Amino acid sequence: MGFRSCTVEGLVEHSMFADQFRGRRVFVTGHTGFKGAWLCEWLLQLGAKVTGYSDEVAADQNLFASLGLAQRMRHLLGDVRDLTALEQAVRHAAPDFVFHLAAQSLVRRSYADPIGTVTTNVTGTANLLDVLRRLDHPVACVVVTSDKCYENREVLHGYREDDALGGHDPYSASKGAAEIITHAYRRSFFSSPDSKVRVASTRAGNVIGGGDWAVDRIVPDCARSLARAAPIVVRNPLATRPWQHVLEPLSGYLWLAALLSGNVQLPRVALAADVASGFNFGPLPEANRSVAALVKEVLMHWPGSWTQEASVQAVHEAGLLGLAIDKAFHLLQWQPTWSFAQSVAATMRWYRDTHTGARGVPAATRGDIAEYQQAAVQQGQRWAQSS
Repeated sequence: MGFRSCTVEGLVEHSMFADQFRGRRVFVTGHTGFKGAWLCEWLLQLGAKVTGYSDEVAADQNLFASLGLAQRMRHLLGDVRDLTALEQAVRHAAPDFVFHLAAQSLVRRSYADPIGTVTTNVTGTANLLDVLRRLDHPVACVVVTSDKCYENREVLHGYREDDALGGHDPYSASKGAAEIITHAYRRSFFSSPDSKVRVASTRAGNVIGGGDWAVDRIVPDCARSLARAAPIVVRNPLATRPWQHVLEPLSGYLWLAALLSGNVQLPRVALAADVASGFNFGPLPEANRSVAALVKEVLMHWPGSWTQEASVQAVHEAGLLGLAIDKAFHLLQWQPTWSFAQSVAATMRWYRDTHTGARGVPAATRGDIAEYQQAAVQQGQRWAQSS
């Protein structure tokens, strides 16, 4: 399977993603967010030259600062809604790969700021794609949206990539619109065989993992409550979500980008046009669990208690949501690496260790990446093998 050793705080570096990111220029929007910080850390471990573009760094606890990423990559502050600034940043970075994660990513916040949510998630995406269509060098771009981009009818089966887009709330609607914008730009400007820009979009499940401190998210709420020995307050224990560790969709994004580049042999059943499209990167069906089940699993790794308490500012939240990953499995040969139990265990180990001082944030984060990569190698995941 071919892998090399590396002595970066104990991280064993394998030849991942066909070694497509080593020495390559990568532009990440939303790099200061939870998923963005994990992605940048992984890209740096893969040997990439990373430029990040984001509108802010959280003033309180945040993974980006705890990992010291501002000192280890090119860190730019800017708004994706500012077309001129965004274009200047992209052109200066001259990226080989682009990962678009910048977003207003909270359902409840979208009720308080619907216009900000829509302009960031829709106009920001259109701005980036418009910048890319004016570039004159090859670029592989992955646009990250959300599982909530689908018109949720509370059905038992997981949504597939050709299901209707929509959304009850401003956040969900904005992600559906971002998918439509991405599809329109791809057909209008990036579909010809000689196009230098190739674009795909991705929808992930409910992502968990160490270092997420966002408000109104169940796992950060659990970590904050357990750290102060207080009961975990649960709003909607019966709501069912496709839970997955943050490294799962990130492995999908990275593998999709590597395949988009045209430098990696595609799986036998896939065509280039198939890869430049929309993909779900969700967990296996066994990880579709209720919030109550998630909290009970959390308490197996950090003992405490929980209580149900209806919010006085309750807004509509989906009761049942799942993703089908058949397309990614067959066309990309991608599938999840960690089970639901493994994902929760790794997540709570990260929070508990960094709270108690057993491990620092960099060691905990890099340790999870190393453990996840090793599991992928052992399982024979396509992206974890030498091409």
